[in-house]
Amino acid sequence: MDNVLIVVDDLEAVIEFFGELGMELEGRTLVEGGSVDRVVGLDGVRADIVMLRTPDGHGRVELTRFHTPSAISSEPQHAPVNTLGIRRIMFAVEDIDDVVARLRTRGAELVGDVVRYENGYRLCFVRGPEGLIVGLAEEVG
Repeated sequence: MDNVLIVVDDLEAVIEFFGELGMELEGRTLVEGGSVDRVVGLDGVRADIVMLRTPDGHGRVELTRFHTPSAISSEPQHAPVNTLGIRRIMFAVEDIDDVVARLRTRGAELVGDVVRYENGYRLCFVRGPEGLIVGLAEEVG
């Protein structure tokens, strides 16, 4: 897999949110023109694209903010985790309590609780900007 695309309205807030997860800015550009229109199947596309990469360099998240045509919402902003479609991205973290605390400074909220799953992990889901859900997994012994 090369990357996962997330369409957003508040690009800067989402960049800062993922930055708290250790993601690093790889690049930023504006795309438009006939070839972009043909690839995505829309007319008159003009969009900012930001590529973020995980600290280990193995994963990337592409954030896109459409100027034209305007983005549309296909579900409620705070859809529950059992809504059809991609619901979350999971990140491995070293200190789940620290990460949750830092994400809360960016407006994030726990979806449920931080729980110990069997004997291997502490897990939680966090809702961030624009209703995005990320999972956090801390391996424990």
